[in-house]
Amino acid sequence: MLVVELAFTPAPERLAARPAHRETLTRLHTEGHLVTAGPWSDDTGALLLFAVDRAQLEQILDTDPYYRRTPGVEIRTIHTWTPITGTLQAS
Repeated sequence: MLVVELAFTPAPERLAARPAHRETLTRLHTEGHLVTAGPWSDDTGALLLFAVDRAQLEQILDTDPYYRRTPGVEIRTIHTWTPITGTLQAS
């Protein structure tokens, strides 16, 4: 799995691009590529957990302009994550 951490600023372009980006997230989740995603409670960024390899992730990041071309959105980190126990559940 790959974890992507984003950082946000209150740029109006980011807020305008967010609905289309969230539609893409819903599609990726339905397709099984995205496990879960959501913003920090203070809206300074977000965490996304993908069930894809690095090449697939790069394609996803390049396809959705939100990640690379939208003012106010910065990819902070991408980490490989190997869970060892538990299941993910929405609270």
